[in-house]
Amino acid sequence: MMKIDNLPEIFTVAVPVLEKLEQAGFEAYFVGGSVRDLLLKRQIHDIDIATSAYPEEVKELFSRSIDTGIKHGTVTVLYHGQSYEITTFRTESGYQDYRRPDHVTFVQNLSEDLKRRDFTINALAMNRHGEVIDLFDGLGDLHKCLIKAVGNPEQRFNEDALRMMRAVRFMSQLKFQLEPQTEQAIADHHQLLSQISIERIRDEFVKLGTGKSSAEAFRIFLDTNLSEEVPGFAGHKELLKIYSSLEFNPSNEQSFWAIIIILLKLQDDQIKQFMRAWKNSNAMTAMVEQIVALFDIISQRPPTDFELFEAGQDILFSTIDVARILGQPINSEILVDRYLALPIKTSAELAVDGRFLIKTGIEPGPRLGQLLTEIKKMVVAGKLENSEEAVKEYLAG
Repeated sequence: MMKIDNLPEIFTVAVPVLEKLEQAGFEAYFVGGSVRDLLLKRQIHDIDIATSAYPEEVKELFSRSIDTGIKHGTVTVLYHGQSYEITTFRTESGYQDYRRPDHVTFVQNLSEDLKRRDFTINALAMNRHGEVIDLFDGLGDLHKCLIKAVGNPEQRFNEDALRMMRAVRFMSQLKFQLEPQTEQAIADHHQLLSQISIERIRDEFVKLGTGKSSAEAFRIFLDTNLSEEVPGFAGHKELLKIYSSLEFNPSNEQSFWAIIIILLKLQDDQIKQFMRAWKNSNAMTAMVEQIVALFDIISQRPPTDFELFEAGQDILFSTIDVARILGQPINSEILVDRYLALPIKTSAELAVDGRFLIKTGIEPGPRLGQLLTEIKKMVVAGKLENSEEAVKEYLAG
């Protein structure tokens, strides 16, 4: 049995939780992603605990708890300033919506619990002494950098169709390969993904897009036909294939969406509809629209100073990122230098606003907004000093 001697603090502070459960006569283990990430030396965000104790028994042991998913056996325990999800060993059955089990049966056996998990690398458990319990050769698959379903992959994906997206997401994040039978099962059952809410698919898709091995994972996303089940992608494999040959990965979510939209050749008036279909926020949609618009400009000609100003630093940097990934030849240093040399870089830096103009006698209305834009353009172009006095003189003239 593999043993980890020096556990990181995130585990050592949680050991008393396991001890408390064990002292009461129950089994308790660290399970899932935290054990996997510990072995991969990745950053661990939170830890999950599995136990033979029933939810009510867990609640009796700990004075502070929240019923986060009690009908599925999960209780969140607050202990010494930390929160821990503690789930009773369980088996699941009857997945009519291809996502949530119709029936959860509590069991007293760790192996039955690990058997229902998605991939071998996530079916690892660890006791409080740092000893790793590996019933499905998850350690071997970690060593081989392989994403492999626990047991029968077809059964795993029929239980929860989102696992197909999780498979390609883990490929991207971990730089792992997909085990052939697991890949074949995704190709055979890709249509099940249409049963899953788009919000859940989007979360996995964005992680795929911003992972370390995004291009390779995207190739599998296309090859297995998962792409046919998501908004705006059906029938566009040829356009999207280019993504699989990209050498660099998007550095953020907005760059990723912008690249997809550019590859799909969406018109300006189609972007909002596409982003909405994916249930993206208005803020994300606005950012992506700005990136695509600036990309279109810099692909054809140098942008004006005012176009750089209107884009702003974040949009400019994301657009440069997109251009680099798509191999669009631009001189990013010159663009950044030009932006940094602007007299003002945001509207907030303008010395005057609408209230100031009203005080000078300008009537509220469309003319006010036009005048403000005119002043902004003059200041950005360096033709007007950014001060109240200079603007007063300009208005008087």
